[in-house]
Amino acid sequence: MADTKKASDLFVECLEAEGCEYIFGVPGEENLDFLDSLSRSKQIRLILTRHEQGAGFMAATYGRHTGKTGVCIATLGPGATNFVTAAAYAQLGGMPMMMITGQKPIKKSKQGRFQILDVVSMMGPITKYAHQLAAGDNIPSRVREAYRLAEEEKPGAVHLELPEDIAEEPCSGKPIPASVARRPSAEPKAVRQAVSAIEKARKPILVIGAGANRKMTGRMLNQFIEKTGIPFVTTQMGKGVIDERHPLFLGCAALSAGDFCHRAIEEADCIVNVGHDVIEKPPFFMKQEGVTVIHVSNRTAEVDPVYFPQIEVIGDIANAVWQIKEDIVKQGHWSGSDLKRYHQAELEHTQSLAKDDRFPIFPPHLVQQIRDAMPEDGIICLDNGVYKIWFARGYTAYLPNTVLLDNALATMGAGLPSAMMSAMLYPDRKVMAICGDGGFMMNDQEMETAVRLGLDLTVLILNDSAYGMIRWKQANMGFADFGLTYGNPDFIKFAESFGAKGHRVESSEHLRTLLKQCQDEGGVHLIDCPVDYSENDQILNKDIKELSKKL
Repeated sequence: MADTKKASDLFVECLEAEGCEYIFGVPGEENLDFLDSLSRSKQIRLILTRHEQGAGFMAATYGRHTGKTGVCIATLGPGATNFVTAAAYAQLGGMPMMMITGQKPIKKSKQGRFQILDVVSMMGPITKYAHQLAAGDNIPSRVREAYRLAEEEKPGAVHLELPEDIAEEPCSGKPIPASVARRPSAEPKAVRQAVSAIEKARKPILVIGAGANRKMTGRMLNQFIEKTGIPFVTTQMGKGVIDERHPLFLGCAALSAGDFCHRAIEEADCIVNVGHDVIEKPPFFMKQEGVTVIHVSNRTAEVDPVYFPQIEVIGDIANAVWQIKEDIVKQGHWSGSDLKRYHQAELEHTQSLAKDDRFPIFPPHLVQQIRDAMPEDGIICLDNGVYKIWFARGYTAYLPNTVLLDNALATMGAGLPSAMMSAMLYPDRKVMAICGDGGFMMNDQEMETAVRLGLDLTVLILNDSAYGMIRWKQANMGFADFGLTYGNPDFIKFAESFGAKGHRVESSEHLRTLLKQCQDEGGVHLIDCPVDYSENDQILNKDIKELSKKL
């Protein structure tokens, strides 16, 4: 047949038809046919990383920013197992991502069980879809199905295994075009019930969660807040959906309980929970005979002992918020603006801490310095550690997806790759990775990738020579300080060995100078910043709870 091609050529054609721009990864010998086909693509660029985990985090972050599926590749066995953490990161975080892994020939193989794991079964529990391709002509339907599932609400990870002998076999398929699918709209009677409950309430409040971080939802929420004057709080993953300079913003629920924003929620008598995702525990706990909770989401609420909403508005979230906004009438008896006193008290407390310019750097002061240094559309990408709480609480987010933090899998090692992806997608915006020394060292090899790609990127390392988050919890639980400290390399020499520029902070004033210098110069910069975490326990576990309780 004249129009036959090898299956790996067809696979690449299908990816091109889906709009794929990049494939991140570490190929192995089982991917060589696919790599050969990819080398001839005019559309897709291979981004070679230094570890599969870095590739997976980059692909997931591409999905997080664009809503389109990020694609990554690895070989069989150890290559595929290195994808597991990134798969879970994308799956829990709601980021569309496709993993392609190789495999030994499945029809006839002379290698016994060398390197062979059941990767498809391994990926099953942590993806939306995992499938081994057993025939070249099945590729178009499986690729289309994988993309559809990756991007459908709730977005997540998918996996396709392409065995060596299938990749090279001749086939004659063609890509299947995507269908036009509109998300269902919320049912009008459910909307009416929600509106009626909000209008009856005296102190309604909005809680904006992870699922609200979608393109149209922020716009609709803004219109709803402007029309009603109802105040709002966010979860960590809902941060930036609405500009936090808004006068009705009451804070981000970075701590589990007892913060100023939790007191505001406790005083409310109707909670409109928009885009709640079970990966984040709700910043309030429901009780029998308690306040009314309205669940606005793409999917029905998963009931647990502390979350069982009385009213559910299910469908496209932006459309549901628009429908509620169109129907609702602002009520004279609403006194939600009373709740603003909690946020005002929080701001006063934070501002007093942020003025403390001691050295090593005090976390609240660091957060304020970085906010001052970053432009309106600048992007900060947080790794995982105790500083995440300080940034979630104190860093004012102006735009969606400008504070990339992970409160889903909450994995260490994702900060640098997610910042690299952000810098690739938005070369005209300022991007900063903010990592603890522990999290940075988990994927530090990607510094070479960042330099090779010619990215403009600042990597700020908060150096306390310890796994600080766990050490903080250890102290909080009354245990002896044990087993969580280590030594670090000379980060300046480390950066320079990769061809990046290295800097060490020597004072608060010096940090301010360095942040500006690194942004102005371009290229990859690493800043080693000593931090003083000695008051974490006192402030986060005691002071905030006591001060907010008095209100």
